[in-house]
Amino acid sequence: MDVLDLARTQFAVTGSLHFLFVVLTLGLAPLVAIMQTVGTFRGRPDMMRMARFWGQIYVINYALGIATGLVMEFQFGLSWSGLSHYAGDVFGAPLAIETLGAFFLESTFLGLWIFGWHRLSPRLHLACIWIVTLTAYASAFWIMVANAFLQNPAGAADRGDHLELVDPGALLANPMLVMALPHVIGASLLTGGFVVMGASAYRLFRRTSEQRFFTASLRFGVVVAAVGAVVTVAFGFAQFGPVGEFQPGKFDDAPLAGAGLGFMIMIGELLQLFVLFFLLPVIHWLPRWRWVHPLVMLATPLPFLAAILGWLAREVGRQPWLIYGKLTVADAMSPGLTSGMVTTSLIAFTAVLGLLAVTDYILIARTVRRGPAAVSLGAAPTGPDPAPERAAALSL
Repeated sequence: MDVLDLARTQFAVTGSLHFLFVVLTLGLAPLVAIMQTVGTFRGRPDMMRMARFWGQIYVINYALGIATGLVMEFQFGLSWSGLSHYAGDVFGAPLAIETLGAFFLESTFLGLWIFGWHRLSPRLHLACIWIVTLTAYASAFWIMVANAFLQNPAGAADRGDHLELVDPGALLANPMLVMALPHVIGASLLTGGFVVMGASAYRLFRRTSEQRFFTASLRFGVVVAAVGAVVTVAFGFAQFGPVGEFQPGKFDDAPLAGAGLGFMIMIGELLQLFVLFFLLPVIHWLPRWRWVHPLVMLATPLPFLAAILGWLAREVGRQPWLIYGKLTVADAMSPGLTSGMVTTSLIAFTAVLGLLAVTDYILIARTVRRGPAAVSLGAAPTGPDPAPERAAALSL
């Protein structure tokens, strides 16, 4: 492979691995917030236990995902300085707002939420997780603003050797953003719902002593996955309009993008049928139907696969352009790169991010196996987590 193909492969690998963390973070955050809201306002200890358990899984994924995001920042300086020089005034603005505003705010309030159990008032503590959720989605918005600019450089004017932002409104109302953002949000909810479903199905299939806890979690995951499936599929097809207008031939000219799109659509439709027409109608009996639980577990990785395929279709389909119609990938590369340099960084980044991904799923699997009684997040400072029998009695 030449240096250009190596640099593209490096970005694709690191971007894909990072997106695995992002899609789960965006999917779990609102679920945990809703659980805690019900537990706070309705006095439901069982829902608070759910918020703590699934919240710990969220924190694990978030903490390890931060490191993968840092690698993405290094990518622009290491391999794509031409992009920073030509479009940094436009492309860098939403990235800076995302980092300095949404991400720092999200991290701050996540810390308050993690350490604020039994220290903050219940409603103030609840407000923290909702701010975490809203700022997480604000981060997604600004990242998608930057990505939509690469797909369609709206709001920018060519000033010879660089682009200048002349219309912020056009940048924020980019047609390549309007339908893509809800699609990503729907895919995240679908992923978060399936993770909750898959973990709950695993514990119920193993005949856990926490039957009531994972029964409620399984049903909750089905409802969230159903909402996510509808939103994902609806806004996925809605994107064909702006894509056909601004990037005609996107999938015809790039066979890999077309194949990725086809598999993504197939998986999305399959998951939608599985959730809406099989799981949702039998949601009352589903926790007791052990023969269905392996099917749910097997389907759990599919939303992750669909998310990666969708990202690849969106990015590969505009080749050879990095900024569509303005800057090619070759012109965006940093000067002086050699195959050896890029190969070394590719191996290093892949090893580190791969290790983080494996560690993430090992820790999540261990948390699921240990169950809610072993959760440390939000544990009472004077003793261990209440026994399941006590929690059930309090809920009654």
